[in-house]
Parts: sequence; C-alpha cells; structure tokens
Amino acid sequence: MDNINNGEFSFSHQDTKKDFELISKAIDASISGIILTDNLQPDNPIIYCNAAFEKMTGYVRSEIIGHNCRFLQKDDRNQEMRFVLRDAVQNGQDCCVEIRNYRKNGELFWNELYMSAIRDEKGTVTHFIGVQNDITLRKKAEQELKMQQDLMEKRIEERTQSLKDSEDYLASIIQTVRESLIVLDQKFNVLSANDHFLRTFKVNIEDTIGKHLYDLGNGQWDIPKLKELLVSILPTSNPVENFEVEHDFPYIGKKLMLLNAYRVELKGNYKDRILLAIEDITERREIDRRKDDFLSIASHELKTPLTTIKGYVQVLERLMPENASEKYRSIVTKTASYIDRLNNLIAELLDVSRIQTGNIEVHRAYFDFDKMVAETVEAMQLASVGPKIVIKGKIGIAYNGDEPHIVQVITNLLSNAIKYAPESPEVVVYLSLVSDYIKVSVMDSGMGISYENQKRIFERFFRVGEIQQRFPGMGIGLYLCDQIVKNHGGSLWVDSEKGKGSTFSFTLPLKQKGNDE
Repeated sequence: MDNINNGEFSFSHQDTKKDFELISKAIDASISGIILTDNLQPDNPIIYCNAAFEKMTGYVRSEIIGHNCRFLQKDDRNQEMRFVLRDAVQNGQDCCVEIRNYRKNGELFWNELYMSAIRDEKGTVTHFIGVQNDITLRKKAEQELKMQQDLMEKRIEERTQSLKDSEDYLASIIQTVRESLIVLDQKFNVLSANDHFLRTFKVNIEDTIGKHLYDLGNGQWDIPKLKELLVSILPTSNPVENFEVEHDFPYIGKKLMLLNAYRVELKGNYKDRILLAIEDITERREIDRRKDDFLSIASHELKTPLTTIKGYVQVLERLMPENASEKYRSIVTKTASYIDRLNNLIAELLDVSRIQTGNIEVHRAYFDFDKMVAETVEAMQLASVGPKIVIKGKIGIAYNGDEPHIVQVITNLLSNAIKYAPESPEVVVYLSLVSDYIKVSVMDSGMGISYENQKRIFERFFRVGEIQQRFPGMGIGLYLCDQIVKNHGGSLWVDSEKGKGSTFSFTLPLKQKGNDE
C-alpha cells in the first residue's frame, strides 16, 4: 500500500508540475501584456511580466522588474484614471481603466488595463494581476470618426488654407534655424534646403533643389547609414532622433553628424514630407575626447604627489610631540581629512576615466549581501552626525558580484541622502528580493528632485542648479553608480517629488547572462 501511495503521490506531483509549466507557457504565449505586483512590498513593485508586456512597452525585463506601474506614464501624471487606479489599489478592489502610457522610445499608446486583487486565505490582498491590451488603433479610429462628423466640409476648407500657411511657415523656419535642414519628398528628392546646409556642405541651390539626395555633390550623400535611416528605420519609428552618421566627404573631409528625421504625413499634394535636420558634431566630439584625455592624465598625475603628501602627513601624526598644542593637532588632523577627501575625488575621476575608455572591470565573487550592507551602513553612521540610518528587509543569500563596487554605490546613495536631507529623522535602506532580482532602495525625506532634473541626474558632471548653490560638487557620483549597476546587468532609477524626499533604487540580477546558476 505504501508503494502504491508513493506512486500516486509521484504521479500527482508530476501532473501538478506539468500543469504549472503549461500555465506559465500559456501566459507567456498570450498576446495580452500580463504583470504581477507584490502589494506587501513598498510601492507595490512589479515582480513578473510576460513577453507580450515587454513587446508592448519596449522595455526589457531587467528595466521593468522592481518598478511601480506608474513609470509607464512618465510625466503624464495628471490623468484621471491614475487616481482611479490608486484608489483601487489602496482599497484592494478590481478595476478596468483606459490610460495613456508611453513606450521606452517615448511613443504614446493607449492601454486597456484590467486589474484584479489576489487575496490569501485571510482575505489580505497580497498581489495584483494586471492584464493589458494596446487599444491605440481603436482610440485613433474613434477620434478620427468624431473629427469627421464634427468638421466635414468646413474642416476641408480650413485644412487647405492651413496647408498653404504651414508651407510658408515651414519655409521661414528652414531658413532661420542654426543647423542644416532639408525637406525631402517620399522618393527622397530635395524640395528645399536652408542656407546653413548649403554653407556647411559647400553646395549651391541650383545643384540641390529637385535633385535626389543620394546624388548631391557627385554622389557624396550616397551614404549606407543614411539609407538605413530613411529606408529601414524612419518608416517604422517616427521620429528618429540623435542618429549618428560618420562619413568622409571628398571635398570637406570627415564629418560626424547627428541626424533627426521626421516624416510628415499629409494629404493631397503635400503627402509624405521628410524633414531631415543635420547637426555637425565633429568638433564637439573632438573636444569631448580631449576632455576625457585630460581627465585621465590629470587624475593619474595628481595621484602620485598626493600619495607622497599623505605619507608625510602620516609621519607627522606618528611623530607628533606629546606636548603639541591642540591647534597643531587640529591642523594635522584636518589636513589628513582633506587629503582623504581629495584622494576619494581623484579615485572617482579615475573611475570616470576608466568608464569612458572602457577599461573598468567587474571582478565577481560571492559575498554575503546583507552583511555587506550592514557594514557599509555602520561605517557611514560612524562617519556622519546626520540622520539615523535604518535597514529594513533582507536578502538572505550570497550574491555573485563586485563587492567593492556595490559598496561604492550604496555609500554614494547614503552620502547623498544624508547630505541633501540633513534634517531628516532617518534614512531608510530597504532590501528585498523581487522575482530573480535583488532590489535596494535608499529613502530620505529631504528636498526632493523635480521631474525634469530626474531625467539628467545620472549624466556625467550634471548638477541641479539650486543644489549646486547650496551643496558644491562635481556631479560624478550618481554617474558612477549608474555605470556600476549597468555593468552588473541591473538598473538604477529615482522616484522623487519636490519637497517630499527621494527614493533611489537599483536592481541586480541574480542570474548573469550565459550563467544558469
């Protein structure tokens, strides 16, 4: 009987496993985007998404897991449906909304979202499941039908006059913008070109207007990358921004150009115009290269004398007379402290230099993540007289990564939280496992960051204006953090509101690409 029971149990377990695998495959095969959020964690983060959700939003899984769903609305935060969703989550209710979302490339799409609460045996809402469908085409059809019904013949007359006015207005813009701008028809024939284009590329108006783009300048513009932009990319992604093209022109030399292309879809004689803006960034890129070279050389050259000075100060500390005055002791101590600060700054500059040249390396090894965070927090707390640092949650496993680099990230985020929120009662470090990612959040209740500045704070040397005035710095700490996290295959972001504090979060994948462990 025991053998039979064991056999039955094994058969039942296998059937359950097959059922689970079948359900997983079915969800991933669904054409609807499906996500699962954890309502027991702060900010209800996404812990699962299927392939259709990635395809619908343009984000990959590593950029989705750990985020709250509102990141899809970007700065379109005042939609009425967002408040309906918020109330439903707070009250543990089901709801269905139609909401404007934005793909990773900034493209708007309408999302029909069915959201349901998942409760445990005690009735507590533990998770939410969201089923999402792209209804952009339906919305567009509804809007177009309404416009046709409302406008009819009056709109046609206005459109005719508007087209003429637009053509005149566009012509004036083309001549006044301070970069090369040309207008093409659907067959890539040049309809107009501004004076900046003629001067920059040393061509005349007679040999440009009415000519095929690829034939300009005896075939100088027959450029493979330009063809890729116009033929392959622009028809499927409108507009195309910051597309780099490098080409060696026979008459004017090598140029590095930044192209912005926009396809204008109009009716009648003006159908399918292509606006092509060309910015010559050859000189700017060379200046950036020289700055990077200077940064690298200066950092290395400063390191040697600073090491010597630090050695001398350490000798002064060891040989300090017992009867030395307090002023003398204070000067030596402060000197050592400022040398350490300068040494850390140079180390960051060296890291920036290595990142720019592609020489920064990730040395992976397993380490106790919770212990690393605790030791980092303890060191920061001892060195700071600011808010109390509180750790909440835990990981509970070893992580395979570059421990000194991860310590550098957490130290920098804590340092910023203390620096920009000195009057906060506490800074919270929240640790959690979200799906197969480690998530770390550093929360403060300080001055906060505007949405516009949030877009740029991870750029190299960027500093927010009002922060720069109150807290001087070079703006490289967050840039380094972002690069370190990306080198580990993770994602770093900020949620903040002016006057209401900031939460910096990053995720680290437990599985590296090509590693099944």
